[in-house]
Amino acid sequence: MFDRLLFSKIDNAPLLIFRVFFGILIALESFGAIATGWVKETLILPRFTFNFIGFDWLQPLPGNGMYFYFLVMGTFGLCIALGYKYRFSIIGFTLLWLGVYLMQKSSYNNHYYLLFLISFLMCFFPANSGLSIDAKQNPSLRTNTMFAYVKWIIIAQLFLVYTYASIAKLYGDWLDFGIIEILMQQRKDYPLIGPVLQLSWVHKIIGVSGIVFDALIVPALLWKPTRKFAFIIAIFFHLFNSIIFQIGIFPYLALAFTVFFFEPETIRRIFLKGKQGYPVNNCEAPANKRLILLGCGTYLLIQVLLPIRHHFIKDDVLWTEEGHRLSWRMMLRSRTGKIQFKVVNKDDGAAYMVKLKDHLSKKQLRKIAAYPDFIWQFSQYLKKEQKKKGNSVSVYAVNSKVSINGKPYKAFIDPKVDLANETWDHFGHHEWILPSNFGVKTE
Repeated sequence: MFDRLLFSKIDNAPLLIFRVFFGILIALESFGAIATGWVKETLILPRFTFNFIGFDWLQPLPGNGMYFYFLVMGTFGLCIALGYKYRFSIIGFTLLWLGVYLMQKSSYNNHYYLLFLISFLMCFFPANSGLSIDAKQNPSLRTNTMFAYVKWIIIAQLFLVYTYASIAKLYGDWLDFGIIEILMQQRKDYPLIGPVLQLSWVHKIIGVSGIVFDALIVPALLWKPTRKFAFIIAIFFHLFNSIIFQIGIFPYLALAFTVFFFEPETIRRIFLKGKQGYPVNNCEAPANKRLILLGCGTYLLIQVLLPIRHHFIKDDVLWTEEGHRLSWRMMLRSRTGKIQFKVVNKDDGAAYMVKLKDHLSKKQLRKIAAYPDFIWQFSQYLKKEQKKKGNSVSVYAVNSKVSINGKPYKAFIDPKVDLANETWDHFGHHEWILPSNFGVKTE
């Protein structure tokens, strides 16, 4: 039964259509990042970028190089949509997107992470076996079938994303709709709908529907009696998110995924009229079956474990942020902070306070005080800058306070710890982050 579920030959129409949608969307994402100024603000103007820790060597290209970088990614997207040099294009895009994802965190977004994961999976799929220039130029590639595991690993990935997102919302500030109110306050100036978004009953609808939608959308799409209704709800839900939260291509990518839930003949009838499908559902286990099972199993196990790692790290992830990324904890909190950095020369004891505006962009200034990894990285940056001048220094985060979800500010970083000489632990707790219940006066 397990073999039949994963290794049946099924119609590949959903994969072919998804490839076209996917290519168009990533092209829009890449070209749009240039047109909206995202590339300039995030990667060109800053003096340095807050890369993922451990990837310091991965830096933006100098000058206007990042414009070219994104133009290449957009071109790869068009090639993917057309099915031209597909394997080269999807691998090229995946590597370039991974690079830009790891080289900056100032614009961290869970959807950027999902885009990498899907791109990575698409590298292994036969998505150019039809409706492509590749198949036209090389007829030996042409087929109207695929193994069923291609469909199921996509669905499994989506199930994990939505399920973890739903579970993460089951905490106080979401359940009392406080975080919803904060998110909507930031959109009070929207034409027409801005005032409506400030109503308490609207906050309740958004809060409840967010939990219910994330928990049930994948099962509802899988079950035929509820599939069409779930699809209509998904359209409304994702268009609402697109308009209200302006989160780029993700709502449309989420809708593109729905092709994997409908019967292939339905997808073929809508998008591939006149092209013959593959009605037989027979099991033909491939020669590399064990390798496929090992690869898919390892991938999914990592996706199951990463989002729960924060449960094994000391204190509350909402406070420490340790284990927050890569965990589908989406739109759960609003963080603001206050901080000063004191640099002390180890040789003569001379000290000075750092002027953050001399080093950071506006976007980085909004992040630096509220996130511990940003604070640690900036301390390392200050240490390196002084080392270039021949100075050995200590760096302290003083007057560090954080407010989460509009609550009173609380002391965040231990001002007595020399952050320049601390190491970073990707899977552990950092004791220089003060406890969430630290008994100090709030303001």
